[in-house]
Amino acid sequence: MSKIYAVANQKGGVGKTTTAVNLAASLGYFDERVLLIDLDPQGNATTGSGIDKLEVEWSGVDVLLGEVSLEQAIQKIAGSGYDLLAANGDLTAAEVELFSVEDRLHRLSVILQAVDPHYSYVLIDCPPTLNILTLNAFVASHGVIVPLQCEYYALEGLTALMETMDRVRETENPALQLMGIVRTMYDARNRLSVEVSEQLLTHFEDRVYDTVVPRNVKLAEAPSYGRPIIYYAPSSRGAYAYVDLAAEILERAEKEGHSDATE
Repeated sequence: MSKIYAVANQKGGVGKTTTAVNLAASLGYFDERVLLIDLDPQGNATTGSGIDKLEVEWSGVDVLLGEVSLEQAIQKIAGSGYDLLAANGDLTAAEVELFSVEDRLHRLSVILQAVDPHYSYVLIDCPPTLNILTLNAFVASHGVIVPLQCEYYALEGLTALMETMDRVRETENPALQLMGIVRTMYDARNRLSVEVSEQLLTHFEDRVYDTVVPRNVKLAEAPSYGRPIIYYAPSSRGAYAYVDLAAEILERAEKEGHSDATE
């Protein structure tokens, strides 16, 4: 059974897409079968995977509106360790048209059942806003991974995200949980970064991943070359951080699996 994680934060510019793309590649590095779903109309995860979003034949909008199957729309990303459901600005149309579709919040959940046996992990790069696409991702997911930049407004945005998750849990998906918070763009020389990090650890304890993603020039450059960091700059601090994050996620998943088996 696939583990389906939404990568989300209702605040933009926190390293959300960077985390989605590089975590997908890093899980693939550990020989996991990974599907990355770009559910953001900006299509940044698509571009960061080396795909021209303006040249995509079939994208998420076509799948969500039932025009093609998910299997038809998935693209193999050569040399990156994962498959991709691409996105572009056309996905905005899905936001409008889904409002008139029956059971509209469960569209993605039903669609993903078709590929469940083929992938061990499905990562969904969500829009940085609360809309019907984000809600579809939350309803379809087992958990949410939250990339969070350690700055003043970060905790405020996290509170809003947790409230959204609580509403989805109460009404649509009781199994939804916070998988973990990833501290991104971290600068240990910045006192505010350290203080926010300490607050996160105090309030969320083991829901904060041990891995910290530093500010890194190579991480910022990689999307313009359409390559995940572990293939663009494998010896960079950013590459090491995302490989460590993938290892930590796999370790937690194994422990939780053993825990479930003994209950």
